[in-house]
Amino acid sequence: MTAHPISETVASLMPRAKAELAELVAFQSVADPAQFPKSECEAAANWVADALRAEDFQDVALLDTPDGTQSVYGFLPGPAGAPTVLLYAHYDVQPPLDESAWLSPPFELTERDSRWFGRGAADCKGGFIMHLLALRALKADGGVPVSVKVIAEGSEEQGTGGLERYAEAHPDLLAADTIVIGDTGNFRVGLPTVTATLRGMTMLRVTLDTLEGNLHSGQFGGAAPDALAAMIHLLASLRAEDGTTTVDGLVTDADWEGLQYPEAEFRTDAKVLDGVELIGTGTVADRIWARPAVTVIGIDCPPVVGATPSLQATARAQVSLRVPPGQDAAEATKLLTAHLKAHAPWGARVAVEQVGQGQPFRADISSPAYTSMAQAMETAYPGEKMQSSGMGGSIPLCNTLATLYPEAEILLIGLSEPEAQIHAVNESVSPEELERLSVAEALFLRNYAESKRA
Repeated sequence: MTAHPISETVASLMPRAKAELAELVAFQSVADPAQFPKSECEAAANWVADALRAEDFQDVALLDTPDGTQSVYGFLPGPAGAPTVLLYAHYDVQPPLDESAWLSPPFELTERDSRWFGRGAADCKGGFIMHLLALRALKADGGVPVSVKVIAEGSEEQGTGGLERYAEAHPDLLAADTIVIGDTGNFRVGLPTVTATLRGMTMLRVTLDTLEGNLHSGQFGGAAPDALAAMIHLLASLRAEDGTTTVDGLVTDADWEGLQYPEAEFRTDAKVLDGVELIGTGTVADRIWARPAVTVIGIDCPPVVGATPSLQATARAQVSLRVPPGQDAAEATKLLTAHLKAHAPWGARVAVEQVGQGQPFRADISSPAYTSMAQAMETAYPGEKMQSSGMGGSIPLCNTLATLYPEAEILLIGLSEPEAQIHAVNESVSPEELERLSVAEALFLRNYAESKRA
């Protein structure tokens, strides 16, 4: 870190930041009451609201969004005539998956190997802490030079669109000159990166029925249609032999122009086992930033332990499709639905339910705010220049904000670099990245305010 006063202040605040992140990670705030109590999300929302009040935010409110969750809002007025910047993060998290595979409890922030481990540490509770650190550093060094709105979403990971619908119904609430989405990440640790594109997504739940009830596999197997076998056959139709996504009518051959992702580096980041091939064709950047990707994220079937020799009458799976910029998520949903219905074997009865959708996003990285961010990142990361990359994940709110506020500049930064392993077991955050990105955000706010006065 440099000797800049902002960086010195952030460094001094890091022990407090760690303690606060530990408190926030402790909430099991998975926005799915079928998995975790709703009270955990409510408690996390209240923690975020209290943190904003402690920083002198006004109009702090828990917004009841149409999907049954709460987003937290606050406003910190700046000097007269100053621009307004909206800072975004989300406090809900992915479920921990197999807790036995975690090396430390998923909801207990644990320091190990110079990183802090815990569900949401990087995605995106750490993003909220990043915003607090930046604002506190500015307060200690002359004050916050812009008006700040903070919105912490409560159901981003579920893709249920609660905050998008709320923002559309209250269009003045999140209006800002510039929006900083703190939910992406650097290309690698130590390389300051803004995210230029996000893939959108659609989520479908498909159910196949073939029999009135389960049957003995010895008595009926070989002629009676097994729903689980039908589901396996159907899901296999979504990929070619080389693993390329193959949804009827969906374009799958776009190319990525820009920062490339070396295959060896990707294999390391993705922890691909020796001898196992990558899937798809084209460059790694093509595959993860410019092309659609289908994933079976869940399937209902009998577990191996306790399995009986039975033919299954019903099978169900949840399918995620990532949709790259340049394609429409609603159209992709129609194509995926039609594919699933057309490829079900043996006349199996098919029911498809949409459970989530978000459009892809492309930022205008030539906008003036990016100049302010580039300058800030060069100070926070001495010797490095700001890079831009794609991101395969989705933040559906981005397109809603871009539509509501077409004049606003939208920047995407965050803590979810590859080592963070977000959405997987043993998620972690680099405290060094948290520190440097907090410095960058603070300097960006100052640079941006000065550019508006010029």
